[in-house]
Amino acid sequence: MNTDQVKGTVKDIAGKAQRKLGEAVGSTDQQVKGALKQVEGKAQKAAGDVKEVFKDAHANVRKI
Repeated sequence: MNTDQVKGTVKDIAGKAQRKLGEAVGSTDQQVKGALKQVEGKAQKAAGDVKEVFKDAHANVRKI
């Protein structure tokens, strides 16, 4: 697991909490900000996932 995966997951969770809080208090602005933070977090985690795939592939090639 790399830092992008961890940071992305944290942003996703924080965004979900912000979006839910916005729903609870009726703030469309907070809902949108939370949703955007979730998207950013999911994208960062996906980038981290890709890095891991390449890292694993590189390690496997070096074994050959």
